[in-house]
Amino acid sequence: MDERIIQIVSEGLVSAGSTFLPDKKAAYERAIEHEQNSQAKWTMEQILENALVAEKNRSPLCDDTGIPHLVLDVGTNCAVTGDTLESIKEGVRQGLRKLPGRPMAVRGSDEQRIDQSLGLDEDSGALDAAPILIRPIEGDKTRLHIMMFGGGPAIRAKTYRVFHKHSVDTVVDEIVSWATEGTKLLGCTPCTLAVGIGRSHYEASSLMLEALVDGKYGEQDALGRRITDAVNAVGSGALGLGGNTTVLTTFLKVGPQRASGVRVVCLRPCCCFEPRIATVELN
Repeated sequence: MDERIIQIVSEGLVSAGSTFLPDKKAAYERAIEHEQNSQAKWTMEQILENALVAEKNRSPLCDDTGIPHLVLDVGTNCAVTGDTLESIKEGVRQGLRKLPGRPMAVRGSDEQRIDQSLGLDEDSGALDAAPILIRPIEGDKTRLHIMMFGGGPAIRAKTYRVFHKHSVDTVVDEIVSWATEGTKLLGCTPCTLAVGIGRSHYEASSLMLEALVDGKYGEQDALGRRITDAVNAVGSGALGLGGNTTVLTTFLKVGPQRASGVRVVCLRPCCCFEPRIATVELN
């Protein structure tokens, strides 16, 4: 295995689990400035302060340190080998131990992992990352995006078909309905909505991951803005305390569509600490 890649990935995972990127800090600062509800304003101030302390100490942003989800960008002039993938996996293992990640690897056979009858492995590094999503990019770089996914957003997420009736409004209204319900139940708001719209459940979920990787706070397309504004208009607010900031932004990616009456939508209402993300160059 490549020790250099292992070290880069390990440090990247710690950064993902402990750091808000600058654009996310700025999004919180804007939300705090414009929030009129004093309780919600105070809540967001504490979330941002927590993030600054976590970054300084290189400590986890949340007790639910998350499951690693990886997106690998491969340049046209680059090659990825089995050794590269194994080095990435080892870097994840070492990063989970260093963060440290909460022990969450369920032990045992298929049946035992489902019913959790053998309990958890005490080694933080025993937690496997989700399957790696690989996508081509131009140039000569190989770039890894590391995201740490918590359990709460996974519980409130939804991937399902929408009968679009040849109307964008029908699809957007359904997303808003899901997001409004999900954010109320999530609790850990303000959140970031991640949406993928594709031809299958797999494709929609992959597009949702790409939306998180490519999204920038402060840069929303028209569809994303419609969704954000509609959910915020309900007034659930930070931690459900009311106010005008239930959603910081919506990251949305629309893929190819099939000629049918169905669009498959994946929605993840990311909690107040997500996306916990870091990007590292592997070459």
